[in-house]
Amino acid sequence: LKKEPQGTILESYVTSGPDWCMDDGIYEFKFGATGDMVKARYSFVYTKDDDSTWKIAHHHSSQMPEEVVAKASLETAATV
Repeated sequence: LKKEPQGTILESYVTSGPDWCMDDGIYEFKFGATGDMVKARYSFVYTKDDDSTWKIAHHHSSQMPEEVVAKASLETAATV
């Protein structure tokens, strides 16, 4: 990938049932091309098909709001 992302899971919380599993937590991506680092919340929901194959049924991630606010504040301060 162009920005060369590499992810590391920082926190992971797993819950499961007989034919489902959910993993939610926080991961951090380092972009090798720029050196930028971004933390994000994530969630994955896995379900087991009739043939016992696990599939990703849902995935979501979003940048930590603390980082978005902090970067916006720095950019505003730099222009004042």
